Amino acid sequence: MSITAQLRDSVRLPGGDALVNGYALESRSGWARRTLIRNGHELEVYDLDELFTGETAPTAVFPVPWPGWDRGVDSVSPDAAFAVFSGQRAVRAVSSAGETLWEYRHSCWGPAFGHSHTGDEQEVCRGLEHGSCRVSDDGRLVWAHVVVGVHDRDWDDWHECWVVLDARDGRELAQLRLDSAAAGSHHVSHPDGIHVGLCIGMGQDGILLYWARWDGEKLTSWDLNDGMDRILTDVHPDHAGFLTVEHYGTDVRLHMLDGTVLATGAPEAADGKDPAWWDYGCGFVDGGTVIATTVDADEDSERAVRHWLLDGRTLEIRGTPTYPTGANGSYVRPLGDGTWLTYDSTSETLYRWSEPAS
Repeated sequence: MSITAQLRDSVRLPGGDALVNGYALESRSGWARRTLIRNGHELEVYDLDELFTGETAPTAVFPVPWPGWDRGVDSVSPDAAFAVFSGQRAVRAVSSAGETLWEYRHSCWGPAFGHSHTGDEQEVCRGLEHGSCRVSDDGRLVWAHVVVGVHDRDWDDWHECWVVLDARDGRELAQLRLDSAAAGSHHVSHPDGIHVGLCIGMGQDGILLYWARWDGEKLTSWDLNDGMDRILTDVHPDHAGFLTVEHYGTDVRLHMLDGTVLATGAPEAADGKDPAWWDYGCGFVDGGTVIATTVDADEDSERAVRHWLLDGRTLEIRGTPTYPTGANGSYVRPLGDGTWLTYDSTSETLYRWSEPAS
């Protein structure tokens, strides 16, 4: 079934592809949405709703502490007073004036065993491996995925950790040792403002998924890695579970917070013949609707990415959205408020869509 999407807003936004094909959009409890776009040696922060009303100037701009390092997933405080950067050898909080507020040093993400450093903080070591960080919804904590240990002293002492830091001074409050060897990671804040998810991609070795909360004294965590191998993509806007996609795209699932599976959705080939698989572009348009993308086995660029609307409770396919602007090969970013984003790289235009009004 074809469902004609209704164009709600559009704005020209160079670099906006990171919103639909990356982690440049931060949604927080209350559904405040900020856009984080790297522009040269600066991180520009935009209010998404203001962008669509014509306010195209960033609400805040932060100097990037390591201009040569373009990996890691960074985060900005709810009031945009500071940004926290996930570096190759440190997590650093920076004010909009460029002042370093604090730094949490950790081991190097570079994969070479026993490699040394020159002492220049701008040195970027070989490798694409990286961690991520996330400022809590109340602005009091920073969650960070880091490396601990010394490569050239004791290989057995080198491991990855999930740490909770005090956002005021970077002091470590808690640490959870992880059984991972990351290629990269990302965080997801639960809309309840308490729980935080961490998804770690390990390339061909699979995916690890954790949830945790900090009550001011104790870190409580649980992993969902017993045969799951699933990518964390989104959390229900009304707290009614979270979505994952299987590592190789065989299905999408809705889970309770403890990992219990509530529903499973299988991909459908557009022509009924060629196999397809879900991509990681998947999330809640609103409480009753999920939008997801498939990648067809046919690698024809005009057919590669397709959008599907699913029932938010059963994950059964309801139909495929079609767009008045023509064919859309973009990935998608649902916003949880009844709308979703696509991006046209040719015109550098960000679009916001909804289903047609009933």
